[in-house]
Amino acid sequence: MEILEEKEEEEQREEEPKGLKISDNLQDVDTTVSAKQVCVPSDVPDFDWSSIDTSQLPSSYKTNSLKEKKLLHIADHFLRQYTHLCPDRKLLFLHPVNECGVEKFVSTTVRPTLLPYTELYHWDGCASFVSDYLTMEPLKSPITPPSSLYSPTTILKYQRGNCFDFSVLLCSMLIGAGYDAYCVHGYATREMCTLDKTLELCPLLREPQEGMKKSNKYRVKPPPDLQSKFELQQEAKKKAEIEAAQENKEREEEKVMEVEKCKRDPLYGLRVHAWVLVLSGKRDVPETFFINPFTGSSHSTMDEHFLGIESVWNHRNYWVNMQDCRNGCKGHCQKCKSPLLFQREKEEEDMSFDMPPSWVAPVQITPREFETRCSQGRKVILYKKAKLEKWAPYLNGNGLVKRLTVYADLDCAEVVEVKEWFKNREDMLEMREVNKQTQLTTEYFSPGHLLGLKAHTYTSLEPETERTMEFYSEARVDGLQKRVKNAEEMTEYFVGREDSLHVRHIEFRKRGKKIHLAGTRTEINSQPIAQIKECFHRNLEKPADEDVAERIFLITENMIHLTYHLKDKYITASKKDFYKETESDRKGNEIFVTPGMWSSEKDKKQLHLYKLLQELTKEEKWLKQQVQQSEAEVLNILKICENEESAVKLSVSIYNTERNEKRREQYEAVVARAHFEQDLDYLAPFLIQIGHREKMTKAQALRVRDECLTDLKHRLIDKANIIQARFEQLQKKNQWFQKNRNRLSAEEEDDFLTRYSESASHIHTLALRLNREKQTASQKYLALEEKLRKDPRLAKHLGHS
Repeated sequence: MEILEEKEEEEQREEEPKGLKISDNLQDVDTTVSAKQVCVPSDVPDFDWSSIDTSQLPSSYKTNSLKEKKLLHIADHFLRQYTHLCPDRKLLFLHPVNECGVEKFVSTTVRPTLLPYTELYHWDGCASFVSDYLTMEPLKSPITPPSSLYSPTTILKYQRGNCFDFSVLLCSMLIGAGYDAYCVHGYATREMCTLDKTLELCPLLREPQEGMKKSNKYRVKPPPDLQSKFELQQEAKKKAEIEAAQENKEREEEKVMEVEKCKRDPLYGLRVHAWVLVLSGKRDVPETFFINPFTGSSHSTMDEHFLGIESVWNHRNYWVNMQDCRNGCKGHCQKCKSPLLFQREKEEEDMSFDMPPSWVAPVQITPREFETRCSQGRKVILYKKAKLEKWAPYLNGNGLVKRLTVYADLDCAEVVEVKEWFKNREDMLEMREVNKQTQLTTEYFSPGHLLGLKAHTYTSLEPETERTMEFYSEARVDGLQKRVKNAEEMTEYFVGREDSLHVRHIEFRKRGKKIHLAGTRTEINSQPIAQIKECFHRNLEKPADEDVAERIFLITENMIHLTYHLKDKYITASKKDFYKETESDRKGNEIFVTPGMWSSEKDKKQLHLYKLLQELTKEEKWLKQQVQQSEAEVLNILKICENEESAVKLSVSIYNTERNEKRREQYEAVVARAHFEQDLDYLAPFLIQIGHREKMTKAQALRVRDECLTDLKHRLIDKANIIQARFEQLQKKNQWFQKNRNRLSAEEEDDFLTRYSESASHIHTLALRLNREKQTASQKYLALEEKLRKDPRLAKHLGHS
């Protein structure tokens, strides 16, 4: 046991102003405080700790060893001296009783443990697990430490405890993970002691802080800023006025909240709390910090919510704070690294004493408990204008694990925004944001979606409403990165294409009047196209006046505009305008080119222009097909999203044997089939034809070998033919749908759209299987031939053949 700082001179202590020491006046105040003034969460159910079963606990829980008894004797001796030297201080939290009613020194209750989960190897993972897994219980008296301290194993079993139970468990996990961690007994504000976060901003709503960038001596000078300074000043002025108005509004709301809810706490500075201290050094921790075990969040040691420290301890030692706590915990934690030994005890008895090992059994957490996390699978935290809900994985059928609801007022009556996080969904949906004011929904998908979808923003799943789709461009053949579509236009953005295309913009015409036939669905037919515009990046392999920068196909006007990249030292770019001939007057009509076109001498030849026009006409026809495919893909994605949301499927890892019963049954079936095949004789159908297997001639052996190889050859060919037939059948179905799509009934089209993505995946899979069968057929044939040559029944006849 050690002391952080020697006792100050008695004269200086007498001159100290009133701080956090418990004087006679403060003790009088304590006795007058009624129980109604103690803030206790209303949602914490009562639990009778006296009813827990301790009969199955190890003997170390029920008795003390000789070394533990000696430690308790030393602790009592130290406590008497401390009380004599500091009569105005509260009694130390040294040796409370455990769940069996046996006194145990607090340092021996800490059991360093490293659990076999990657997340629990880092401090934030440990803190998050403890805050989620346990249910908070307030102290019986908010101004005195508890009389008991149960083992971490019991706390984990019943998933509940007070701040001291939280801290001991978290400290045990952090020390086991290699951190220099300590339990702290001190004082904190009412909000922290009672887990009241209604005045704090939710961590998920805080803007991430940008890290400090290191200055580089040899950096390239940035280009000059050509923006108007006056305009920037005006914009900054407007922005400052808006921010000031917003701050004033929030300040007024906070004042109202403080008047109504946060009146002066009569127990300010007296509320007992326990938390965890992590010192810098080990595990590359750059700076010392606190962890509030109730929330799992880190705090600076200068945080004003921590008002004072009485003592700190770990599994090896115990320290008492003798410093002035008038300024909170500022500067107290740095002296834990160089403690002063309790020299009077050592000088008198002239002996050294090592801390006995922990009496707590090994801490264990099953995979199911680690996954479930929250008590009863759900936890709700109220923040300032926000509510955070957490669920265990697989508890909700739609994979929902976290929901953040943001409100416009402090009373949490008007919902502004809802954010939801998902896990283990087969459609790879990861997050969904819903703006309740604009009804704008944004869904985010992790890599692996069937169509490479990354994000989808929409107000409705109706086909012709405005929406934005983002894709994983590296997972698509066309390099599509983003698609923005509404009823009038569609814009597609591309990345990494060989033709340098990066933007394609399509404008649609209004639909004409259609004759509705019975059972048809004409409202989702391809929209008539008015214009297609494409933009290209510069291709350095071509001259600038031959490299197209922009081309516009005016479908309704039968015109094509070409704009080329700008050449060096030129002010204007080369352009070409083509007027296409119509079907009625194709004969005798010439190609018209705008007189304002700039081009080289060779481009003036009619033949060159005619060939260019033919190429552009083919491109226009191909682009129309691409636009129709894009429209069909949008409808397909909408249909898939609608079907997936109506029947959500959750994926289960093959390593999760508790939930994945189907996988386990498949594995057992494969193992049983493998054993069965081992018992089969692959030569039995051929040996039975020759009758006498023991007396086999060379001719019979050669006949058995040839028949066996021929049978394998036929089976390989049949298998390849079946795959080829299925591949061609799916291709024909896809081509038939593209041709007859406008004549399908509503039910037929819905049925095909639901199966379109599956058929596309099957076509790709069958193509891969067919290619693999062709490549491995010869290898299988040679492998069987070698196996027959080494078979003991045929080896003596085929060894030299």
